[in-house]
Amino acid sequence: MSPMIKRKRDRFSIPSKYLLLILTCICIALMAVTFFTDYSASPLNKLVGYVIVPFQNGVSRIGTWISVRMDELGELRVVLQENQKLKQQIDELTVQNTQLQQDKYELNYLRELYKLDEQYSGYEKVGARIIARDSGNWFHAFTINKGTDDGLAVDMNVIADGGLVGRIVDIGSNWAKVNAVINDDSNVSGMVLASSDNLMVQGSLQLMEDGVIGFGQLNDSQNKVEVGDKVVTSNISDKYLPSILIGYISEIEQDANNITKSGKITPAVDFEHLEEVLVILKTKQQIKD
Repeated sequence: MSPMIKRKRDRFSIPSKYLLLILTCICIALMAVTFFTDYSASPLNKLVGYVIVPFQNGVSRIGTWISVRMDELGELRVVLQENQKLKQQIDELTVQNTQLQQDKYELNYLRELYKLDEQYSGYEKVGARIIARDSGNWFHAFTINKGTDDGLAVDMNVIADGGLVGRIVDIGSNWAKVNAVINDDSNVSGMVLASSDNLMVQGSLQLMEDGVIGFGQLNDSQNKVEVGDKVVTSNISDKYLPSILIGYISEIEQDANNITKSGKITPAVDFEHLEEVLVILKTKQQIKD
């Protein structure tokens, strides 16, 4: 039995070029009717109302929507340009503000140095900037940008913030290294200003974690020394000039020998935020001579 072959019925189709021609002819015919006929009074009026008018309304709405979107895009472009300009102005103002804050900070710092210079007006001094420091949280040993070319010498005293920072221990032609009174190997002969009792100020980086340094060998037989008393360098110090403020007593304890006392001192200098210092241009030995 031979298989039956079904042939698909050929579908009717119009070539695209003929379809375009037909649509063009219809459009031309409609245009002619509109031009030569008063369609508003003819039976075509209803056809126009149902076909052409909705089409025109749709085209009008699309045109209006496109026009609104174009206007919005134009406004958005202008806003973006203005926003870019404002960002540039903000950046410029931020830089200017930062510079003004830095200038204000430096001005205040220079004023403090000027007050310190007036406080120790009996000594000739020179300002110096810190250019390097040893590792750690504190300025316990650091280098300044002045040296022998500027008249500096070893053992010259360094001050800042109204008090004693340390002394020069090493020097070159345009640099000098300063050892601060808070360093572990520092010992300064001091005096309690209120009672004139002598003591020994002992540097301690471990104690500086609490913002203090130690003192010992205080002879206070009359119990005159109190918390808050000023401690200055004493006349018997072999390296430091007299009457330079070291700090304030924050704690006092009686030693086991019941003769001397020891305790802690809050330094007058902020050893965490040093930038510039003053160097007194005379050593203790030069003044003695």
